[in-house]
Amino acid sequence: MTARWEVFAPALDRALVHARHWLTSVPDRPIPAQTTADAVLASIGGPLPDDGRAPELVIDELAAAVEPGLMAIGSGRFFGWVMGGSQPAPLAADWLTSTWDQNSAMRAATPGTAAVEEAAATWLLDLLGLPGSADVGFATGATTANFIGLGAARHQVLADAGWDVETAGLTGAPRVRVLAGAERHGSVDLALRYLGLGTPTAVAADDQGRIRVADLARELAAGDGPTIVCLQAGNLHSGAFDPFGEAIAVAHAHGAWVHVDGAFGLWAAASPRLRVLVDGYAAADSWATDAHKTLNVPYDCGVAIIARPDAVRAAFSLQTAYFAGFQGAGEPMDKVPEMSRRARGVPVWAALRALGRRGVAELVEGLVDRAHQLAEGIARIDGAEIVNDVEFTQVCVTFGSDERTREVTERLLADGATWMSGSRWRDRAVLRISVSNWSTDDEDVALSLEAVRRTAAGPGPAA
Repeated sequence: MTARWEVFAPALDRALVHARHWLTSVPDRPIPAQTTADAVLASIGGPLPDDGRAPELVIDELAAAVEPGLMAIGSGRFFGWVMGGSQPAPLAADWLTSTWDQNSAMRAATPGTAAVEEAAATWLLDLLGLPGSADVGFATGATTANFIGLGAARHQVLADAGWDVETAGLTGAPRVRVLAGAERHGSVDLALRYLGLGTPTAVAADDQGRIRVADLARELAAGDGPTIVCLQAGNLHSGAFDPFGEAIAVAHAHGAWVHVDGAFGLWAAASPRLRVLVDGYAAADSWATDAHKTLNVPYDCGVAIIARPDAVRAAFSLQTAYFAGFQGAGEPMDKVPEMSRRARGVPVWAALRALGRRGVAELVEGLVDRAHQLAEGIARIDGAEIVNDVEFTQVCVTFGSDERTREVTERLLADGATWMSGSRWRDRAVLRISVSNWSTDDEDVALSLEAVRRTAAGPGPAA
């Protein structure tokens, strides 16, 4: 019988070669993909062949076809969409996670990965200053983490109103009011849509996108019944944080469940210097974040944190006969919407173990420092204006008119030396910069500033 390793070795050896090539090329390659999806499809698609190929040849074929279609998201000059990158330890841990191939749904069945995830959860709660008794679920991303937190919220506010939504569904249930800031992220709306709760009532926000507590209080007083309030740690455009202490106190005074969407901003709590931004947020009932965005672990890894474990377990747990002997209370599968999932918490543990408490703080603070460097450099470019208060990792820029801002953005993306995405904020076209990658250094900042300077100096719109 052929040894198991000998079967896998040729393909894995080729994968390592291609991985090394990719990681080596990222710092110097153009940021945009160098081909189209249709071109890649033409080389790897078509009718399914009748005969197979050796695994190592399949890996070579795959890498050759796909690499030109890859965006250099891991580059220190990539500042689009708050995507982050991958650090060495969590990337290697993610390889092991795939190799181990554990379905980390039940503690007794997969004790190795379950224990690592529990350790990671304990470290996260401590690092972020959140209740040590909270449940932590490792989900696919921030959208799913919001879904989990809001699913627990839906259960609890309806249970408090005497309605068992898990048994009876939503038909005939008391209406659940959901209030959220006018500048909330779309993933909150998406999660609410999945839960059948509809579009939230928008509460007015200030000029940086922070929810106005006085307006929240008025909206809460205007109605009654089961209520959920969604707050935000890190505005999509400005990076601003809601005033958690005041907002949570007002919401709780009206019996509301408070959920915090902190896809990238929750990590401010890990920094002694930046912790003031989330002051009071630990009094909320649930929190959502994405470990890829700021902690820089590989995709996919959302984190849902629920202060009341009974609520999330009631919303997501399943008892079934064929799990007999392995299923107990508070299993990993009771905290997420999946019965089958990879051990996403393993790369989180690796990142935290490699960095330590001080290293995480330095990572987050470094991202903020780079955002300030970029903002200060761009502000010196003729015609550029920074239109947000840079208090975290987001920078928004205009170049005069909307037409001119869009033109500079298009030229910058075509240039390929850096990636800063276009958006629209406060009824203006903006160039939006999200500093999320651990590897961004002074040289990356300098090259990116030069690219903005170069493209902003190009021809303006015709008179």
